[in-house]
Amino acid sequence: MPYVFNALSLLIQVVFSAIATLFLFRLLAEANRADFHNPLSQFIYRYTNPVLAPVRRLLPNWRRINLAALLMVWLALLIERVLIDLLAGAMPFLPGLLIESLADLLDFVLLFYIVVIFIWSLLSMLSADPHQPLVRLAGTIVQPVLRPLRGKLVAGNIDFSPTVVVIVLLLARILLVAPIFDIGARLAQGG
Repeated sequence: MPYVFNALSLLIQVVFSAIATLFLFRLLAEANRADFHNPLSQFIYRYTNPVLAPVRRLLPNWRRINLAALLMVWLALLIERVLIDLLAGAMPFLPGLLIESLADLLDFVLLFYIVVIFIWSLLSMLSADPHQPLVRLAGTIVQPVLRPLRGKLVAGNIDFSPTVVVIVLLLARILLVAPIFDIGARLAQGG
């Protein structure tokens, strides 16, 4: 039976992580003023706007942050956690569940940046066409995170700023997200 549980958990994680990724791309593309003429930006807008348009009437943007998209990312991760817990035969207490889903959100954003920085760095090392839609969108999203270190950690012709940023993001997952998740897990169990 654990095989069926693992398979269903995997399917739930894939579906809800894909939904969360789509809305997170929308959030970060808007916040970083990604080129709307990029086909990937248009794809993201086309598939997120039907959900976000009604929510944005109730939850408008704060500065350049699309709060409706952030809410959708959090809700996708919350629903994922609830479904997996129900599949496991457990229903955690609400305060713990909310804190765990907050930790999931922070972890998801950090992991998203790690993956996008890695892909962008790999594409730049392979001399990918800078006008390619994926390279442009990834570059737009990672530049604000890399900008403080850009050009300061160069050895030869290699810029190590992406490596340092990835290490900082990994440390944030360990030192920030893990303790929040532990607190949520204790509260979810009623302790």
